[in-house]
Amino acid sequence: MQEFILFVMTFTSLFLIYQIFIVRVAKRRNSSKKPMEVKYLEARYKIDLKVIDYKKLLLVISIVSSFDIALLVSLVSMIHSYILEIVIALFLIIPLILISYHIIGIYYVKKGLIKDV
Repeated sequence: MQEFILFVMTFTSLFLIYQIFIVRVAKRRNSSKKPMEVKYLEARYKIDLKVIDYKKLLLVISIVSSFDIALLVSLVSMIHSYILEIVIALFLIIPLILISYHIIGIYYVKKGLIKDV
């Protein structure tokens, strides 16, 4: 139960921080201010930002990023060795993020919201 409370608190706080500091700046659609996640989805999955609702995409990205970090914090908090926590977190963070954004990319590809190449 304690891990679930930690997950919910971490997810909520990270989601709010992400909305305030990242999404608010990126909503202006200034190409130099796009979040790295949007640039990754554009480059890897050829997502067309002209077709997609940009605010909805930013919301999905903030939810997924918050979920990834909260899940990682919850999993690592179950381990009681600090060195092992750091090692496991370092090995899990990149695959977790890549899998999450792969799922998002596949979702938008299946909806047909990609650039015609």
